[in-house]
Amino acid sequence: MAKITLDNLAHSYFPNPKSEDDFALKELNHVWADGEAYALLGSSGCGKSTLLNIISGLLHPSQGRILFDDVDVTAATTAERNIAQVFQFPVVYDTMTVRDNLAFPLKNRGESPQYIAERVQQIGAMIGMEHELDRRARGLTADAKQKISLGRGMVREDVNALLFDEPLTVIDPHMKWELRTQLKSLHHEFGHTMIYVTHDQTEALTFADKVVVMYDGRVVQIGTPEELFEKPEHTFVGYFIGSPGMNVISADVEGNMANIHGVSVGLGQSYASMQGKVEIGVRPEFVTLTDGEGLPVKVRRVEDVGRHKIVRADLFGKDINIVANEDTSISPDMNRVIFDPAKVNVYENDWLKEGEAA
Repeated sequence: MAKITLDNLAHSYFPNPKSEDDFALKELNHVWADGEAYALLGSSGCGKSTLLNIISGLLHPSQGRILFDDVDVTAATTAERNIAQVFQFPVVYDTMTVRDNLAFPLKNRGESPQYIAERVQQIGAMIGMEHELDRRARGLTADAKQKISLGRGMVREDVNALLFDEPLTVIDPHMKWELRTQLKSLHHEFGHTMIYVTHDQTEALTFADKVVVMYDGRVVQIGTPEELFEKPEHTFVGYFIGSPGMNVISADVEGNMANIHGVSVGLGQSYASMQGKVEIGVRPEFVTLTDGEGLPVKVRRVEDVGRHKIVRADLFGKDINIVANEDTSISPDMNRVIFDPAKVNVYENDWLKEGEAA
C-alpha cells in the first residue's frame, strides 16, 4: 500500500503547449492517503484515464512529480512502481486456463505452489469462477474474461496500489453489483490503496471512501458521497452527482436573501457582495411543490419512479426538478416551489461560496 502524492502535476498531449487549454490534465496538487479507496469520477474526456495512466507509469507527465510514500517514482516503470492495473476491456491469455491466468502474476514473482493454489482458489471464488478454473479462457464470454482480468489484478497482496480503469463496462448489471461488493470487501480485508475510474456515479459512490470528481482536466472536489451531495464545491459536481442533479438557478444575492426574477428566496447564511456569475444551487430533494407562496412554476410532467416522484417543471423558462414523496398528490393548483434555506448553496463563477451565520 502507498500514499500517493501528485506534486505540481499536469499533462498535455501537445509537444509544446502554449496555454492552459492545451492541457488534458491541468495542474494538480493532492495527497491521497495510504490504504483508502478513491473513485475518479467525471464525464468522458475529463482527464480520468490520463491521470490513472500517469499514476501507473504508462504515461509520463508533461510536468510535476508522482510520489509513492514520499519516494519520487515519476521516472519509474510500471513494474518498479509495484502496482496492478485492470483495464476497461479484458486482457487475458486465451490459451491458458482460468487458473493459470490468475496464477500468472504470482508465478512470475516466485511464490510457493501452495500459496499460489490457495490464493487462486480464493480469488476464483471471489469472482464467481471457482468451478471454471480449469477451463481455457478462449471461448469464454467478454464479461467472464473481464472477471479474469479483475481477479488477476487482485491476486497479489503486496501491491502499492490497485488501479481500475472502468473495469465493469462489459459486465452484466447483476454481476457489477456483486463485483463492486467484492472489491469493497477486498479493500476492507487487505487495506490496499485503490483508485477506480468510472463515469457512473453509482459505481463511484458505492465503491469509494472518497470520490475525486474531475471536470475539464481539473479535480474540482474530493469528498465523501455525503459531502458531494450536501456541499458540491462546483456546479458541475452538483449537476453530475444525484438523480436528478442539483438545480442551478441564476440569482442576485444580497445578505441572506436571493432575488430570482423579483421573487425573494431565503438563504441559510449571509453573503458578501459578489462579482461575475452568481447562482444558487438546491437539490430536488429540498424543493417543495406547493399551492401557497414561493417561486412560480409550471409543471410539465410527473414521473413515478416507485420510491418517489420526480416533478419536471418550468421556472422562468428554465428546467427545475422536484423530488416528492411517493404518496404526494400533485394537483393542478400546485404551481409554486419553496426551498429549504439551510440546503441552498451559493456559487460565484461556478465555485461554492461560504457565507456567515445569518
